[in-house]
Amino acid sequence: KERPISASGGGPSYGGKYDPTCKVGEAMLPKDEAHIAMTYSALCALRILGDDLKKVDKKAIVSSLKLLQRENGCFRCATSEEDDMRFMYCACVISDMLGDWSGVNKEAAVKYIVESQAFDGGIGLRIGAEGHGGTTYCAVASLVLMGRLDALKDYDGLVRWCVYGQGQGFVGRPNKPPDSCYSFWIGATMMMLGVYDLTAANDNRHFNLRCQTKWGGFGKYPDVHPDILHSYFGICGLSMMGMDGLRPIDPVWGITQRAAGKEKKKN
Repeated sequence: KERPISASGGGPSYGGKYDPTCKVGEAMLPKDEAHIAMTYSALCALRILGDDLKKVDKKAIVSSLKLLQRENGCFRCATSEEDDMRFMYCACVISDMLGDWSGVNKEAAVKYIVESQAFDGGIGLRIGAEGHGGTTYCAVASLVLMGRLDALKDYDGLVRWCVYGQGQGFVGRPNKPPDSCYSFWIGATMMMLGVYDLTAANDNRHFNLRCQTKWGGFGKYPDVHPDILHSYFGICGLSMMGMDGLRPIDPVWGITQRAAGKEKKKN
């Protein structure tokens, strides 16, 4: 008899041996527990592979989210670990994928996100932090998933911050060099805000293609070694720019529309 898919071994920070024979809920190491980012990644991987998530222990995952949300509305990655906007996003996508938001206090989450918007329009890792392309994406996507994009205190400032984050490519913060992964982080943010037409698509596409290496993958910058993260998000960015041969991306979940079940059917 097959058992439900759940966390089996490994720790939130130091890792551990994976043992598929261990019982559900059995700790492989002292204080062993699941990690919210790995849960998000695992669910995305299952969707990409065409899984219907029926074997996933949804109740256990949703229950764990309640333990990870702090009183200020933000989420920890694990019960004794750090909390910031990245894990807020993970919690929101997980809830949306599983179709169960009972593990999230939306009112507190929205309040935290709104209070994390910086003076220049960008949104930081946490309240009081500098605006950053990655955390701005996480914040905006979370608001979209909760149906509260209207709660932003400075929409125009956010759009301006995103638009000014373009040079030859997108940058994550002011006065930083362009980086291929931000073609997704900021590009997807602008798409969710309904202003993707304000991107310099040709320049951004040219920059991303310059980041592709002779080994096939994409690097952070041109002429550096490739890595998986920048290869994935560089391709996502090119997809949003309309490059032929690439599947359309869902800017909210960060996977293809096909994998997200949101692909438009052809007549």
